[in-house]
Amino acid sequence: MQKSKIKNKKYNVCVLGATGMVGKEMMRVLEERDFPVNKFLPLASERTAGSKVTFQGREYTVEEAGPESFAGMEIGLFSAGAKVSEKLAPEAVGRGCVVIDNTSHYRMDPTVPLVVPEVNGHAIARHKGIIANPNCSTAQLVLALKPIYDAAGIERIVVSTYQSVSGWGKEAVEELLAQSRALLADPRAKVTPKYIFKQIAFNVVPQIDQFTESGYTKEEMKMVNETRKIFEDDKIQVTATTVRVPVLIGHSESVNVKTRKKISAAEARRLMGEFADVKVVDDPGSGIYPTPVDCAGQNETLVGRVREDISQERGLEMWIVSDNLRRGAAYNAVLIAERLFG
Repeated sequence: MQKSKIKNKKYNVCVLGATGMVGKEMMRVLEERDFPVNKFLPLASERTAGSKVTFQGREYTVEEAGPESFAGMEIGLFSAGAKVSEKLAPEAVGRGCVVIDNTSHYRMDPTVPLVVPEVNGHAIARHKGIIANPNCSTAQLVLALKPIYDAAGIERIVVSTYQSVSGWGKEAVEELLAQSRALLADPRAKVTPKYIFKQIAFNVVPQIDQFTESGYTKEEMKMVNETRKIFEDDKIQVTATTVRVPVLIGHSESVNVKTRKKISAAEARRLMGEFADVKVVDDPGSGIYPTPVDCAGQNETLVGRVREDISQERGLEMWIVSDNLRRGAAYNAVLIAERLFG
């Protein structure tokens, strides 16, 4: 596992949302990369404050987050919901803490950089105290497509996602498991959805977040708008269909790209395989292609089924999978911190 390149100083770091799935993953990534932490502070809402977490071999009591929590903190990794970030991120910034926010609240704010470090790390320098993490599905998409964009340009992207329940949170994971147990015991059992809009066990649900007037969901529009912002290219045409599937960890995407210049599938494989944190896993004839099981626990985004689109000129098809808790959230946030202070 690659270690952090930051040297010569240690930082006071807080994780807001420390009891959630992403918050726990943030702590794991900080440990794995040996991020230079001086003082560590786990924070959460009133509901889970008082819980215990372990970081670098030491047990901590999670504190309830409030404005004064950020006094003396230098880095804040936020993953406790958009409303919490809206309220507390300015409070943290006002106390000298740089916030790396994993929620949707600041992503499309024109004054806040939206960053995948390998793709647009230069944007970090424009921050005014807050840096936004993109949607998990957007992060893996732009990471895989960046080398193609640089080599041939991109005119249009059509993406269909197959997103795991952990993208919603631990409650949705528990819901999938509970529904699965009930239906395995009795296939005719009636299950009542609570967190996912429809039954998720043994099913797929073509709705993530609420619908907008256009007929697209908010999740789909996030992918459209965030992709353009990260590439700094409003001319890219993007359309998305986002689907929840009964997978615990790992988002998958079927992606069709129309490039501005012709590029072969072989060249696309080569370019992606040479790009940071992208791994090409592509020999379908031998049964080699990536699945969510393969990416769980990994920092790399995996790409397979790369082929030329037989229906159009300058078209490519591919399959992209990534651990949404890591690449789309925790790992990306820690990489931003490393670029910021490295």
